[in-house]
Amino acid sequence: MLGTKHGHVTIYAMAQHKVRKAVIAAAGFGTRFLPQTKAMPKEMLPLINKPIIQHIVEELCQAGISDIVIVTGYHKRTIEDHFDHMSADLQNNLEQGGKEALLEETNKISKLANFAYIRQKGPYGTGTPLLNAAHLIGSEPFIYTFADDFVDAEPSRFSQMIEVYDRQGSGSVVNAVRRDGDEDYKRYGYVGGKELSPGLIDVATIVEKPGSREQSPSDLASVSGYVFEPVIVDYLQRQNDTYDPARGEFMIQDAMQAMIKDGHHIYGLEIKGGVYYDTGNPLEYLKTVFNFALKRDDIGQALRDYMQEQLKP
Repeated sequence: MLGTKHGHVTIYAMAQHKVRKAVIAAAGFGTRFLPQTKAMPKEMLPLINKPIIQHIVEELCQAGISDIVIVTGYHKRTIEDHFDHMSADLQNNLEQGGKEALLEETNKISKLANFAYIRQKGPYGTGTPLLNAAHLIGSEPFIYTFADDFVDAEPSRFSQMIEVYDRQGSGSVVNAVRRDGDEDYKRYGYVGGKELSPGLIDVATIVEKPGSREQSPSDLASVSGYVFEPVIVDYLQRQNDTYDPARGEFMIQDAMQAMIKDGHHIYGLEIKGGVYYDTGNPLEYLKTVFNFALKRDDIGQALRDYMQEQLKP
């Protein structure tokens, strides 16, 4: 790997690596779910029979990710336990109960990927987990994502993003969805730029929570996932050198805008066939659980019948 200095940011020139690593930010307090999240992380809230974070991990693994760094908070030991080996007591219980299929499915969890855990330290904001994981990222491209929202698609959003990264040959990729509600512009970051092909733009502008349709560069909201080249860590380190908490959260969007200014390409990809789920608040979480349940062969129709009965005048 070769590097040249630009200010005190290192610009890397390298043969393109395959995307094999991922960082999941999972250090939030889940205050909107208190008191439930006092002892149980919000990322462990169930989507029927799997915690939300397992859905994210499985999606990563299906896209070819083998090494996953989970950046956690003070009360997140439950996440580590979930992806660890099954306890002897649980295994004996399932064996004695003849629940072989359930035993096999549960055993697979610890074998999904190579897991590493880091306790988050530093300023509040989306940039801190990447700085905490920098020594494990190294010189390889990686996926950065969150443990409480996702885009459900086939092929998966991560597969679609990696395909764009491989095709472009360099640069970073942000996944995007069309969001045009008045409240959306107060909740999400938006990207704008030159359209390269339907659903793919070369990002020129990133605006975090523009506030209104008029102040946004487009209706493409950047949500829940990125493929980053490792150079972003250098930009975050430079940003951290002058960070002032009085100016707001320590956000990756600032580093991304600086990268664009220096000539790094960041591509905005509208995920094809994607449905965006944000499980970070109670109503959206319940909608997600409901939608996932309706798609299941074993309980979907019974749930639909039950709800229709309940909604009768």
